[in-house]
Amino acid sequence: MTAREEEIPRAIRRSIQDRGEALSVRQMAREIGLRSPASVAYHLANLEERGALVRDGRSWKTCRLTG
Repeated sequence: MTAREEEIPRAIRRSIQDRGEALSVRQMAREIGLRSPASVAYHLANLEERGALVRDGRSWKTCRLTG
């Protein structure tokens, strides 16, 4: 896992603990310091492909961590 891909689950975990749901892609981009939401979506798709997270719906806000 890349350093950026390790930051994303941490941000998701914090968001779920604080708010009860994951951040939107735009919010996550701001949280981890990326300019492009597409970059976040790319990393999220990689994490989903590897089984590190699962989406319950179409939105990334419905994702949950598996590990």
